[in-house]
Amino acid sequence: MLAIASLAVAACSASAAPSWTFSPEAAPPAGASSAPEPTTAPPATGDVLGTLEITSVDLGFEPTELSVAEPGRYEVKLANRGEIPHDVTFADGTKTATANGGETVSAVVDVPDGGLTFICSVPGHSDAGMKGAITVAGSTAGGSGSDDHGGPAPATDVQPDPSAPAYALYPAEAPARLEGAVHDIDLVIEEREMTVAEGFVQKVWTFGGTVPGPVIRVKVGDTIRIHLKNPATSQLAHSVDFHASQVAWNDEMTSINPGEEKLYEWTAEYAGVWMYHCGTSPALHHIANGMYGMVIVEPKEGLPKVDAEVAITQSEWYLGPQGEPASLSKAAAAAPAPDYVVFNGVANQYLDNPITVGTGDRVRVFVLNAGPSIDSSFHVVGTIFSSVIKEGVRLDVGNEGNFGSQAVDLSPAQGAIIEMEMPEDGLYPMVTHAFNFVGRGALGLFQAGDGDPKN
Repeated sequence: MLAIASLAVAACSASAAPSWTFSPEAAPPAGASSAPEPTTAPPATGDVLGTLEITSVDLGFEPTELSVAEPGRYEVKLANRGEIPHDVTFADGTKTATANGGETVSAVVDVPDGGLTFICSVPGHSDAGMKGAITVAGSTAGGSGSDDHGGPAPATDVQPDPSAPAYALYPAEAPARLEGAVHDIDLVIEEREMTVAEGFVQKVWTFGGTVPGPVIRVKVGDTIRIHLKNPATSQLAHSVDFHASQVAWNDEMTSINPGEEKLYEWTAEYAGVWMYHCGTSPALHHIANGMYGMVIVEPKEGLPKVDAEVAITQSEWYLGPQGEPASLSKAAAAAPAPDYVVFNGVANQYLDNPITVGTGDRVRVFVLNAGPSIDSSFHVVGTIFSSVIKEGVRLDVGNEGNFGSQAVDLSPAQGAIIEMEMPEDGLYPMVTHAFNFVGRGALGLFQAGDGDPKN
């Protein structure tokens, strides 16, 4: 077993006490940064030579290449024909106001001899392709045709920061099922900085201030009323998609802008472990940057009693520069190569802080693969899964032939309910059996008894 542990990068330092809230206070937590005030272009003082018009859609500019006859001062109008906010930010720092869907904004910019590039500065939108250039006849604007593919530096260029704060431990214990049959739940979006591995801080987007978002546990037949709130301090539009619900995509799942909120009501009609996530374009970036969580729907009669219950969500980090969002360009690669694959948002946190259980106790694990792109082969070394319910398919204890399971394969957005026992005192590593990712953070420990099999 210790050989498995040695595959991991050096263990993270001990974390601070858990700080896990279902619906955070309006004030950002320690370490979180407030969204900056938008910077708009200064008033024009010289002659304006003409007007350039740009239309934004989700996610792109039309056109991306504009040309002027001579350098000088020009008015640029941005008409947003999409649903989510955009702006135009020029390489010299000039910036329009943010335009919500249906709005038109403008700025005056000085175009130099060599031309000027522009992007949408909303996080992730440039990576998704929202960039362009204004050229002057007879010259080209540098940058738009560069070979960086619109993304940040590769992972090897993201260096650890020794001054990064310690991570906050995400509690592994599964919450109790909510009482009653109707549940009103505030789900508050929070954009904040978070330590995702020792020395690495990302500007994550969250449900409820944590990655993953809060685990929501109900039973078949319950009504869930999600009050989704996007504070005015947010930089981006967001939304939520509950896989356990049956509602129209263009109804409850539509995006809300900063300062808005909406009601997402649904009935839990099928049992299982389900994913929820932000579906705002590009959904890949919103999921890769932390906007996902687990819903447990028990059968109407409930689940049999066990000694311990744990909730584990596997996911990936594609690191952007320190203190910035995850890299969309890296996440969008056809052959995904995440910097970290993690359990409950943080690399190696349960290697540093083993999940304690009683020797011989029956342990139930609710497991979800949030992806966004890598398959999971969930395995606990030294155990056999005697009961598995995966996407509605059951392996029951005492089945004819006494079959068991060694690993549960989960594609992104699939979930399972697993039961097992640790037969003797000791350590039982929790991994994805895609071992190339164990050394990238997908390693934790169950500790049975005192952890020493010799005692």
